Amino acid sequence: MQVYEMVREYLTENGIKQCVIAKKCNMSLSTFNAMLNGNRKMYAEDLRNICYILNVSPERFVKFEVKSA
Repeated sequence: MQVYEMVREYLTENGIKQCVIAKKCNMSLSTFNAMLNGNRKMYAEDLRNICYILNVSPERFVKFEVKSA
């Protein structure tokens, strides 16, 4: 699952409206929606701002796999 999909799922599960987060991130709803639908890149700074607003750690959405050598 992609980061933007996990963010979108988190918002849906917690009843958080995209327009609220978009406004707090100082971006238009259409831009934010495009990001959550995979039509626009979500940059690290975008994720940082979203996580700050949601008061969650970025690790909530970014999964790291450790592969053995």
